[in-house]
Parts: sequence; C-alpha cells; structure tokens
Amino acid sequence: MKRIATVAEMRELVDAWHEAGDTVALVPTMGNLHAGHMSLVDLAAQHAEHVVVSIFVNPTQFGPSEDFADYPRTPDMDLRRLQRAGVDVVFEPSVEEIYPRGTDGVTEVVVPDLSELLDGAARPGHFTGVTSVVTRLFNICEPDTAVFGQKDYQQLVILRRMVADLHMPVSIVAAPTARADSGLALSSRNGYLNADQLEQATAISAALTVACEALQSGAEDYAQLEHTARAAIDAAGLSCDYVQIRAAVDLSEPGADTLNLVVLAAARLGDVRLIDNMLVTRAV
Repeated sequence: MKRIATVAEMRELVDAWHEAGDTVALVPTMGNLHAGHMSLVDLAAQHAEHVVVSIFVNPTQFGPSEDFADYPRTPDMDLRRLQRAGVDVVFEPSVEEIYPRGTDGVTEVVVPDLSELLDGAARPGHFTGVTSVVTRLFNICEPDTAVFGQKDYQQLVILRRMVADLHMPVSIVAAPTARADSGLALSSRNGYLNADQLEQATAISAALTVACEALQSGAEDYAQLEHTARAAIDAAGLSCDYVQIRAAVDLSEPGADTLNLVVLAAARLGDVRLIDNMLVTRAV
C-alpha cells in the first residue's frame, strides 16, 4: 500500500494506471475510519482494478463554530485498516497541498438550491466546501468511480448533480448505510458519545423505521408522519432539527405520484449533531 501526500505523485501514478488500461475507484474520507467506511472500500474494489482512499479533513466544510480542530483523527488505526483491506493508495495531502493559496477567497464549486435546504440550512456553506474539495480530489485522482455512503444522503444527491452538470467523467456509486446492531447509523461523530448517549441516539433510526413502515402501508399524511417522528426523537432526550419526507431522486417536495421517497432526520445530542435517513417505496 502506497502513501502519497502530493498532487504531482498522485497524478503520476493514476496516469500510469490509466495508460495501462486499468480503472480507478476513489473513496474520499476525512479519516477516523469505522466499519461504514470500510464497506465503501469493499464496494470500490468491486468497481475498479485500483482503489484510492483519500484522508483529508477539509477545513472549508466546517463552519466557524464547528469542530474542525477537534475532529477525531486516528491515522495509525486508519492505515492499519486500509492495509488489511488491500487498498492500493492512501492519499494524505496537507491543507497547503489542496489549497496552495490558502482557503480565504478560494475558488468554489456551488450546487445551488440543493445545497441550501435541510442540512444546508443548518450548516451554511457546508456543502459548498464539500463540492469544492471533491472537485479537487476528482481532478487530482482522476477516478473512473467514486464511492460515497448513503448515510450522507443530501451530500450524495448534491454530488450526483454536480457530476451531471459539469459533465465529469466519474460514476458515483452509493453504498448502503452501515448500522450498529442497535440500528444506529455508524458515524465518526458517534465517537463523541458515551454508552448511554449511544442508546439514546437509536431513537433516530427507530423513528425513521416507524415512518417508513407507515409509508409502506399506504400512509399519505406526510406532515403528520414527520411530526410523530420528531416528537419521538425529542422524547428520547435529543433535540430534533428536522424530519423531512422528500423525493429520493432530487430531495424535492413529493407529489401525489411520487413513489420513491427518502425520510431524513437530523438531531442534536449534547454538542453532537447526528443525521440519518432511510429510503422507502410508498404503497400505491
């Protein structure tokens, strides 16, 4: 397994792979890898001869009051996991390598509208930071395929739109959300929670499951389902930011004939903000 820190070396290697006729899959991460990340790596290996995992905690997707400095960094553990998984390259650039002229006034890639609703409303500028850094990683690593987790569903929809709008030659592959036995979606931010809080946090997936079961049974009062889910999450001691039922394809408000839906939620537990979602096909 190679470890690469510079744009020039990464491009040189990928160019050699492509010249040999091989394909490349990229798994962008911010490190602190868990079983959910490793499921992305496994899926990437099914789509290409070579797998590149980037580890880069991107400062431009954190707001002024968010946890960039304290974001968990576990490089030794991450490298051991990736070595066991048979990854070809770990790309570990510095902030200066990705943003050679600094992050103030930096060139941005903006996906309007989609970036401003749901989590975008709660975290202004977050998704612009994501799309801007992912564009850079695509330009550097030149992947044929990029794998992202379904847990960050709004991010997934935004990146698909970006790739389509900018005619990027990258296939976006979605990996199902990895969950603990309790149903809790795996997340690096779960590491901030103690045992009791981890149990409390299962209220999010439980509330989404109830809403999905109702939709599968033919329920049509979306507002009531959202209200019930929010109330259940709040009753467990969390502070629910939102529960929303949206069209799965583009996060628009679902119409009467929209069958493929996603139920999304965000809630705070202490200082930790957790998100989750579930896809569901509504009963006709």
